[in-house]
Amino acid sequence: MGTRERREREKEALRQDILDAARELFVSEGYENVSMRKIAEKIEYSPTTIYLYFKDKGDLLYHICEETFAKLVATQEKIVRKYDDPVVALKEGCRAYVNFGLKHPDQYRLTFMMSLWETPEMDGHPYEGSMGQKAFGFLVHGVTRCVQQKKFRKVDIEATSQAIWMAIHGATSLLITDQEFPWVERNKLISHLIDTLIAGLKA
Repeated sequence: MGTRERREREKEALRQDILDAARELFVSEGYENVSMRKIAEKIEYSPTTIYLYFKDKGDLLYHICEETFAKLVATQEKIVRKYDDPVVALKEGCRAYVNFGLKHPDQYRLTFMMSLWETPEMDGHPYEGSMGQKAFGFLVHGVTRCVQQKKFRKVDIEATSQAIWMAIHGATSLLITDQEFPWVERNKLISHLIDTLIAGLKA
């Protein structure tokens, strides 16, 4: 490995360390209580170093969320390629969404469960063209395919996609936050929710 390649690897590793430290602090202490200096202290670098990689705290949050969405998108892309039947693909996509949140609860909390997108620091990071939009696009695409192939009755695509997301997001959030509730076996519960949602849409 040449000197230039090694430096690039080191820069990327440090950038990831910054993201990981910020994510952990945002979740544990609350976004509003975390400063760039506190993040720098956690990774034992100066705040100046962080500003070489990220414009401000809002920029850090945006890239943390984009990183989370990118992982979810990669999972959804595999599902679309794997299943020809649009109903099966949609079900598996919903299941993958819930399992993703349960596997990465800190990332899920920060990206989906904290009301941070309306903060002034998030200005300049629009939803249009983001990985978040792409992730939701898989759900819209899945519902559209089901309607086009007459697997579902004719429905309002956008409203139906949002309703499905509301349901699976609610399930994911509850399973993350309310672990004391006497839930039935987790996989059984997730399957029952998804099957019930899809059954109500079939033609």
